[in-house]
Amino acid sequence: MKGEGKMFLMSKLKWVGLFGLVLSAFSIGVHLLLARFTVDGVGEYQSSITIFSWRPIFENADLSRNSPLYRRLWGTVRPLESLQPNANPRGYYADPSARTTGFIFVRIQGGFHEIRNSICDVVLVTRILNATLVIPEIQSTTSSKGISSQFKSFAYLYNEDQFMAALAKDINVVKTLPKGLKWARRKKEIPSFRVPYAASPYFYLHNVLPMLIKHSVVELVVSEGGGLQAILPPHLEEYQRLRCRVAFHALQFRDEVQELATKILLRLRAPGRRFIAYDPGMTRDTLAYHGCAELFQDVHTELIQHRRVWMKKRGIIKGELSVNSAKQRLKGSCPLMPEEVGILLRAYGYSSDTIIYVTGGEVFGGQRILVPLHAMFENVVDRTSLSTGWELNRIYGREAKLDGNYPRTPPSVEVEMKIDAWKNAGPRPRPLPPPPARPKTYNIEGWWGWVAESDNEPESTVVELRTNAHKLLWDAIDYLISVEADVFIPGFDSDGKGHPNFASLVMGHRLYQSAASKTYRPDRKEVVKLLEEIKGHMYHANHTWLTSIRRHLRSSLLDGLIAASNKSKSSSFLAHPVPECSCLRYDSVEKSTNASANHFQVKAALGVVHHCPAWMLREMVPRSKDKENEEDLDENDSSSSGLFFQHASGNHVSGGEEIIIKEEAQLEDQEELEGGE
Repeated sequence: MKGEGKMFLMSKLKWVGLFGLVLSAFSIGVHLLLARFTVDGVGEYQSSITIFSWRPIFENADLSRNSPLYRRLWGTVRPLESLQPNANPRGYYADPSARTTGFIFVRIQGGFHEIRNSICDVVLVTRILNATLVIPEIQSTTSSKGISSQFKSFAYLYNEDQFMAALAKDINVVKTLPKGLKWARRKKEIPSFRVPYAASPYFYLHNVLPMLIKHSVVELVVSEGGGLQAILPPHLEEYQRLRCRVAFHALQFRDEVQELATKILLRLRAPGRRFIAYDPGMTRDTLAYHGCAELFQDVHTELIQHRRVWMKKRGIIKGELSVNSAKQRLKGSCPLMPEEVGILLRAYGYSSDTIIYVTGGEVFGGQRILVPLHAMFENVVDRTSLSTGWELNRIYGREAKLDGNYPRTPPSVEVEMKIDAWKNAGPRPRPLPPPPARPKTYNIEGWWGWVAESDNEPESTVVELRTNAHKLLWDAIDYLISVEADVFIPGFDSDGKGHPNFASLVMGHRLYQSAASKTYRPDRKEVVKLLEEIKGHMYHANHTWLTSIRRHLRSSLLDGLIAASNKSKSSSFLAHPVPECSCLRYDSVEKSTNASANHFQVKAALGVVHHCPAWMLREMVPRSKDKENEEDLDENDSSSSGLFFQHASGNHVSGGEEIIIKEEAQLEDQEELEGGE
């Protein structure tokens, strides 16, 4: 009896232990699921960790918003404060007709900025032809292997429902072709047009429209981001405003992308600091097209030149194959290196703990090109340092795991293969069979292994195709952050085909949405000339040189707009959407001597002649009295010099340096007054 009781007790203990193990396993599983699927929890955790490496005490931490240095670094561009966004129709503009000429199916090829330009163009073409637009197909995603089936084509990047709703009064939009026409397209029985770059309205009216009426559907293949010429005849000005409504209102990124971009923005501003967005514009295609190979060393020069050969064979480049990169740089035809941009910003007065957000899916040359910028600014960040890997994976959707480990080891040779080779080798001595071919692989950061072995670049792997699709999402995040940044500065404003690039679209969007926000447009030719003056002592510039740099950057805020209207607008309207999509605020609050002078200055520089409608003036908040009288504030700010290499660790400045700082402050205060007029 006693033994039976003991056995019963042991059995009971075993069941208790088993129950405890099951409970522990269940608890671990629940925690893993929460970590995997609870977005808010991860976001809150991520926002609580220390992302930046700055010191507890910032340089100029007590900088007043009314101080001359603060206004110079972060303040608005006063002559542009009266410029307001207004893309609404200004004359008679009919709603789209219920009876259309047919369906337009569009396949768009290219990168982020080319896709954005092309979508705006095809909407205008649809309006011109009185057709119905099928949601465009983005080739960069649908042709990529291994991406998530959760998001396809247009919906991979943009919000389809928002796009259709926003354009309801402009064109008819449908998600797919009717069944009969869809089948005809699959059998390639519908007419297809490969649209030439910057085609005119005449091309569509006299070539596409007759086929559209005859077949009820046409297919357009648009590449290079230019389906319609940027500058339209004056009587089509309303179509230019339609371009703005598409780009700045209808084209909203899908929710997952916008949510992550918002989180990153909150994390950037969490310390209560402002930040600068910087786009290097240093892609391999850009450097090859403009002949900037020799700005790099070792294998990178050869890789750029290899791409230039490829472009020349396809007629993209008309000039010589070998180009003197030093001369190209002096002409301003090459991107500014990150080190040079860092020097400009430090010379202008931005302290070493300023937050610099680096944009772009690719900086050719890898992270080593950004090392000098990191040395000058402690808080150089990007989307990867401001988000978790899981958050980025979420915007990709559910994707199958791919074998992306490089370099791969050569495949092993089976013993049977060796024996067969030995038997079939011919008369003795029989040589051993040759070793298996080593696969040509390369690293995505830029150290390609095939360069020394072959003149032909290997085909893209599935991993690379997937990465190309991901770059669209990376650019979307960077685009949203750059548009909202306190300051934006581009390293380059042209792409690998001589057209406006990512930075150009950002500057155009900022000009439309918040024209007065600081957007530097440095003249690269002038900047390189100034940098050459201190080539031997670049980090120890004198006061005269610092003054020249500051004057140039300040003047670029407005003078750069005039240059953009002559240069960028002819290739991409979205890079400079004024005066067509803007109006001038000029109400009773603004009627002062300075306001009138600024009003005239903007009209002369940008050609803006349209005044904002009365309903906009009622909704605008008038400037405060303090802001109108900024010039009357006490501007004796000894910290306004922003000496080039005044280290933050030094809390005391010698007596001689204090005199220099005071002199610089007085000079810069005077320049600020002149710039404000």
